[in-house]
Amino acid sequence: MRAMLFDGTSPQLREADVPDPVPSAGQLLIDVHACGVCRTDLHVVDGDLRHPRRPLIPGHEIVGTVAALGAGVTGFAPGDRVGVPWLGHTCGQCRFCQRGRENLCDAPGFTGYTIDGGYAERTVADARYCFHLPRQYSDIEAAPLLCAGLIGYRTLAMAGDAPCIGIYGFGAAAHIVAQVARHQGRTVYAFTRPGDHDAQRFARRLGAAWAGGSDETPPEPLDAALLFAPVGALVPAALRAVAKGGTVVCGGIHMSDIPSFPYAWLWEERRIVSVANLTREDGAAFMAIAARHKIEIETTVWPLARANEALADLRAGRFTGAAVLTMR
Repeated sequence: MRAMLFDGTSPQLREADVPDPVPSAGQLLIDVHACGVCRTDLHVVDGDLRHPRRPLIPGHEIVGTVAALGAGVTGFAPGDRVGVPWLGHTCGQCRFCQRGRENLCDAPGFTGYTIDGGYAERTVADARYCFHLPRQYSDIEAAPLLCAGLIGYRTLAMAGDAPCIGIYGFGAAAHIVAQVARHQGRTVYAFTRPGDHDAQRFARRLGAAWAGGSDETPPEPLDAALLFAPVGALVPAALRAVAKGGTVVCGGIHMSDIPSFPYAWLWEERRIVSVANLTREDGAAFMAIAARHKIEIETTVWPLARANEALADLRAGRFTGAAVLTMR
């Protein structure tokens, strides 16, 4: 099969013909139709995340159809459309798994990082961590749901019932979670790169009550701020924008160093929290929301062979919404 490989010698992926994967017990063999291009993929190829599998097939927002079942698989049949997310495996035995916090598992496997992912024509995945997908989304629309959507949902959930939220970094995750927040009746303020008027217009079109640069002050204090841009300097900026008792939720897997700031900006029971990975329960809850409320998914599409171009455009912020690779 065709695949794009990361070997760790440079951020550039190389196209290669590799053997088709074979499903082991409990796994699905999947014909990949689409795979989202996530900022986490950038963190892998840019060396921000340590110890990836090498060589590695990146990609963890995978949509395809089941081609074959490994021994013991239940709940899926050949021909079913499935989604494969970032969380590819957990041990089930550590104290976190035993307490229902499998996102913090001590011995996890992550799709497109420690497990080969979806920048390929076929992949295998543990059936227990795969999802059936809402029918109203095309393969291309569904791909960003599997990380941008899921991590965005978990990030929003960690903000509690905050009625007024700010979203910093209006990319793939933000454009999905903003719509979920609006369906929940929250007010959304969007913060983009300073001067990025296209992203600000995009945010307003999706229901943001206000959109401006990350260097601007929102019209009113926020109850919570969700950070998707991997820029540590946004943490103190967001703290200054949230009201007393407010929460700043860092939704990315990697962030540049957070600069020092006065304790007064944190005082009055403001909190800074991070999001780590996801749980299967998150997936079930978010897919139910996506089935009830049609979310507008903005995508830019590249063929598999142009994965490097897609990553470069994501790095430079040259599109709005989400990037997706197709195999055809």
